[in-house]
Amino acid sequence: MKALITGITGQDGSYLAELLLSKGYEVHGIVRKSSSFNTQRIDHIYQDPHNLDIKLFLHYGDLVDTSNLINLINKIQPDEIYNLAAQSHVHVSFHMPQYTAQVDALGALALLESIRASGIKCRYYQASTSELYGSTPPPQNEDSVFRPRSPYAASKLLAYWSTVNYREAYGVHATNGILFNHESPRRGETFVSRKITKAVSRIISGSKDKLYLGNLNAVRDWGYAKEYVESMWLMLQQDEPGDYVIATGIGATVRDFVQAAFEHVGLNYKDHLVVDKRYQRPNEVDALIGNPSKAEKILGWKAKTDWKTLAKLMVDADLEK
Repeated sequence: MKALITGITGQDGSYLAELLLSKGYEVHGIVRKSSSFNTQRIDHIYQDPHNLDIKLFLHYGDLVDTSNLINLINKIQPDEIYNLAAQSHVHVSFHMPQYTAQVDALGALALLESIRASGIKCRYYQASTSELYGSTPPPQNEDSVFRPRSPYAASKLLAYWSTVNYREAYGVHATNGILFNHESPRRGETFVSRKITKAVSRIISGSKDKLYLGNLNAVRDWGYAKEYVESMWLMLQQDEPGDYVIATGIGATVRDFVQAAFEHVGLNYKDHLVVDKRYQRPNEVDALIGNPSKAEKILGWKAKTDWKTLAKLMVDADLEK
């Protein structure tokens, strides 16, 4: 089996690559050209291309470069394509709405059209997001109304419906994974969960004394990214494509996550937390809590790590670093 992963150097891409390699896949990943190395998350599974028996191959590319995507798909002939690449920071999307749309919306569309035009019989996974639900009250499931409240969510909405349309119009085995917040020690440091745990480790080491955050009352359904990538693979093993909510089903506020992270090292978060309005979104999403019953029933997938355990796990990893 051959798999092509866009966004392989990201949190989800690195965990997914590990999983697929463990299952004997030949894994191909698309990486963006940069003047500095940006492959830290997959350095531990990197394989020297001079070896004859390697299973991991990296290719330069970008979702905004359609011609290169077509060439890569025709060259690799993948059995499965996982589209994980995105400008995925919600707050940044308000500052870079056009770029976000080009990558997240038109990039997905380019991949789907490349599959259709090439005639390759492969299965396609689209990384959708709980941000699609926006102001829709929780719990949210596959039938809940989408009400996006950011350029990121609006761009992902086009990608979601493009996936559905290519499935229905052209018979592409195309699936949406609507993943709720999923975190890990590999999460980018500007995302709120990692920003919190990184700050805890720096405060303990004495190099930082304050943590600056925006909306502390936002409720999110936090799970462990390493577990969530297994659901992606399970979706593409189904005979029929579909759309699945992946979540723990349990919500907690940002304040709750902060408190758990600080208490894990014996600190009172109130002594170190400062609310800064610059980190608040123009449109806030109050509460996202997923109902994963469809995934549990059809995929046999269920989250194992709760948000408190996740917070401790991430703090421990940052302390070690």
